[in-house]
Amino acid sequence: MAVTLETPLARVLGPKTATSMAEQLSLHTVRDLLRHYPRRYASRGEMARLDDLQKGDRVTILAQVKSVSTRRMRQRHGTITEVTVGDGAGSMTLVFFNHRHARLQQGAWGLFAGTVGSYQGKLQFTHPDCHLLDGDDGDDDWARALVPIYPASKDVSSWVIQKSLKLLLGPHGSLAGLVDDPLPEEMRTRHGILPLAAALLDIHRPTTMDDVERAAHRLKWDEALILQLTLAARRRAAALEPGTARPRRPGGLLDAVDAALPFALTEGQRAVGEELAAELERDQPMHRLLQGEVGSGKTVVALRAMAQVVDAGGQAALLAPTEVLAAQHARGIRALLGPLGRAGELDGDPAGTRITLLTGSLKAAAKREARADVAEGRAGIVVGTHALLQEGVDFADLGLVVVDEQHRFGVEQRDALRAKGNRPPHVLVMTATPIPRTVAMTVYGDLEVSTLRQLPSGRGGVSSSVVPVTEKRAWLDRAWERLREEVAAGRQAYVVCPRIGDEAGADDEPEDADGAPDDGPTTDRRPPLAVLDVAELLRSGPLAGLRLDVLHGRLTPEEKDARMRAFAEREIDVLVATTVVEVGVDVPNATVMVVMDADRFGVSQLHQLRGRVARGKHPGLCLLVTEAPSSSPTGQRLAAVAGTSDGFELARLDLETRREGDILGAAQSGKRSGVRMLSLLEDEELIATARAEATALLETERGLADHPGLAAEVARLATDERAEWLEKA
Repeated sequence: MAVTLETPLARVLGPKTATSMAEQLSLHTVRDLLRHYPRRYASRGEMARLDDLQKGDRVTILAQVKSVSTRRMRQRHGTITEVTVGDGAGSMTLVFFNHRHARLQQGAWGLFAGTVGSYQGKLQFTHPDCHLLDGDDGDDDWARALVPIYPASKDVSSWVIQKSLKLLLGPHGSLAGLVDDPLPEEMRTRHGILPLAAALLDIHRPTTMDDVERAAHRLKWDEALILQLTLAARRRAAALEPGTARPRRPGGLLDAVDAALPFALTEGQRAVGEELAAELERDQPMHRLLQGEVGSGKTVVALRAMAQVVDAGGQAALLAPTEVLAAQHARGIRALLGPLGRAGELDGDPAGTRITLLTGSLKAAAKREARADVAEGRAGIVVGTHALLQEGVDFADLGLVVVDEQHRFGVEQRDALRAKGNRPPHVLVMTATPIPRTVAMTVYGDLEVSTLRQLPSGRGGVSSSVVPVTEKRAWLDRAWERLREEVAAGRQAYVVCPRIGDEAGADDEPEDADGAPDDGPTTDRRPPLAVLDVAELLRSGPLAGLRLDVLHGRLTPEEKDARMRAFAEREIDVLVATTVVEVGVDVPNATVMVVMDADRFGVSQLHQLRGRVARGKHPGLCLLVTEAPSSSPTGQRLAAVAGTSDGFELARLDLETRREGDILGAAQSGKRSGVRMLSLLEDEELIATARAEATALLETERGLADHPGLAAEVARLATDERAEWLEKA
């Protein structure tokens, strides 16, 4: 039977094994099996440590039998056999009821798979799957120095996968005629990369860890280059779209914005502004990501770009993730433009434009009026939430789409707004969560990147401290005292909690989305602190007498807006809130941020929350309250957040402490994204090199025409379900 990479596994392995592999591991073809790489390698002399295992882990271990004992059970009929196995670093017990493997003798080596349990404080496997490594099947794999341990499932153990690969590779391990290498030979030679067939053999049947490293390096190259080719092709396709140039117009709205600004632009704002202005003047649509520190003034940069588009006769749409933020943007732009933002009104300037807010909570009449202003072109700047994406919202001439807090939206939502333009509009997406270089080159690889690092002058700066309440209870009392001192000095404060409270069932899920890494099982942890509970305790306790109110996602949009207005107008001293205040909320008089249960938030989220204070001339204070011990990984993570205000350094920490699947998104990790070996943390230079190679290949006259293997891999990624992660980046 001729076997190809697309041959179904059922034709090679038989229907039973193939069905289990398909259902439990999503392995369907020969290609899938070859690309199912070991997650680690065990050695009889140097193995994974048994004392690293935790209860509940489903694992495969390589260990040696140390002792075997069988006895009758006291409480019921039958026997129990206990087999102690060890790896030189730790030991555990295998338990068999009324059964034992006859070949489980002292000194025997075996692979044992199961779910780790415990009894009387000791780890054990109950009725694990066993495979003794004694060469009884005529196989020499067990004599190798390294034994690959594969991601497995209940019915497909690591050794079943290994035997299936041996059947596929043959006794001598050959992929001749089966694998065509997509990488050009010249590129492989220049970068010292193994041929693909050799890499696949070495990853599955290595002799040394050097073999594994060389093979992994080659397989990472495949993933990085195909991904970067796909993203580079998207950038090129976007650059060829017919757009509309939006040149500057002297004496227009942009000049009026600059004249109205109550502060001088930073060098960074000017440089990025010039970059955006130049791209807006081209007839190819801009596709740019603007990242910057919290409070670095991205919104002002975006407003100047919007004003340039309005001057050129177009409309600009600003898409915000929450109604609170959308309303704040609209108020801020109106206040800055004054009469120039009220064209058509009695006190408006005819030379200006109209600012229209469109959100889901608008009453029917207001919504109809807003849609009419947008459709007929009276509204030059349209600010809104997901309501902008709905059918029935039509633009007269959409020239620029600005997406605030890009991580709250997907590409499909960005494209839904772009599609409302008569011709493809310019696109600017913004994030206040600094992005490590590797993430920018992958998750946001279809966008050019601009960065704002410089903060406006006159900011007071924020000092941060961890408040470890289990170790130093008095520190929490002092935290409330400091908050009262700031309020007494005329300032305001936020207290943020992970949950709303009032036992509202499914609606009471934490509002944060970052997912802070845990230190281990959390079944014994108390529920997260809730806004409604904490507010009541503070009112009757340490903050008694202060004007205190709450803000959370269960309030109506009108209630949220009213409370944010009251806080901005200094009618509220302390706002107890969920992470609804995380992005964009700008109250310059707020100087204190107390984050309760800070260990339940991610690094970037804590940095965002901290950025809500000291936005004026007064210095700020951020207090991270936690029950996590200072010496724990979580305690150390919080100390790192408190120890630096550099968002780019924290972005690196975030990448180190979170699973990469969380960075890429759930649908982006593992097999679905085609990224199995590549590490965003460890492979920065490889990704950068692959990006340069991809760009160079596509800039040649024939592109990928002379590299059919690469073209096929790119096409496979583009049409495969794995491409969904690119659409949701």
